Amino acid sequence: MSIRLGDLVERFGGELIGDPNTQVVGIAPLTDAGVSHISFLSNSKFRAQAGQSRAAALILSPNDDALVAQTYAGARIVTKNPYAYFARAAQHFEALTALVPAPGVHPTAWVDPTAQVDATAHIGPQATVEAGAVVKAGAVIGAGCFIGREAVVGEGTQFFANVTFHARCVIGARGILHSGAVIGTDGFGFANEGGVYIKIPQVGRVVIGDDVDIGANTTVDRGALADTVIEDGVKLDNQIQIGHNCHIGAHTAMAGCVGVAGSAKIGKYCTFGGAAMVLGHLTIVDHVHVSSASMVSRSILEPGQYTGFYPLAKNSEWEKSAAIVRNLGAMREKIRALEKSIKNITSQANEQEDES
Repeated sequence: MSIRLGDLVERFGGELIGDPNTQVVGIAPLTDAGVSHISFLSNSKFRAQAGQSRAAALILSPNDDALVAQTYAGARIVTKNPYAYFARAAQHFEALTALVPAPGVHPTAWVDPTAQVDATAHIGPQATVEAGAVVKAGAVIGAGCFIGREAVVGEGTQFFANVTFHARCVIGARGILHSGAVIGTDGFGFANEGGVYIKIPQVGRVVIGDDVDIGANTTVDRGALADTVIEDGVKLDNQIQIGHNCHIGAHTAMAGCVGVAGSAKIGKYCTFGGAAMVLGHLTIVDHVHVSSASMVSRSILEPGQYTGFYPLAKNSEWEKSAAIVRNLGAMREKIRALEKSIKNITSQANEQEDES
């Protein structure tokens, strides 16, 4: 299905330079785009590729447009944020061809009689919806999903196959949970007595806001007493662990394999690179950006970029550096002793000078 460029601009804005009746059938990368595609330039390093692209139209910034237009002959949509424009346009193209599951409950699914499933929702094969659960309008529950008792799934939220959503957990509207995600497992809570661990019942919930994406095989633990909270617009990649009683602020994004220990409080608009770790009971304010593989071992009370890992090196160089690091304590004591000795010598010399 093709779209007029003029219609695209009417929907998403931007300045169109070229024929509004140009038809495009989809979005493609600069190097792969054909004469019926639209492409985008979000990184100025690829201006040369954009100038040579065969795409029918380009989405680009005003600064890039001034240079790319010298060699590129197609239509152009000029906008302040080409990458965001591309994302919205891509959503639009996908929606035109997406296969929307039919409303209703599959014959092999099991829905408790006390559950409330909206007539426009879809419950897929082998799915389970337990007592008192609520599935709101337009929600899509994929094959093999489990929705626990009294859990709530918001309007238009989609669970891909084999999502587990435990009892009393809540997710708002337009969420996406990918396959294997597990929401509301018990938090890792144990008391130790004489070397023996005594389990602490985890009776809180997981409460998730609107427009939240949670990746494949990501787990979010329920609170021990209070709730684990994930606010609106949060984006969690695959294989992330969120511990019990954590609070993740709105529009924070975490890349794959991030781990957040229990009771950490993370602010809004933060980002965490892949495999970053956050220790428990810490506070991180809004607009903090943590680099990949960094370990956050203390609270961060000032916005900014934070990095905490040792740079990659050849193994032989790393071993030398590690040996130096191991000896830093002894070196520190030697320096202190040397400073003390110099101070004593200086003091004695000053006393002798005064006497003379």
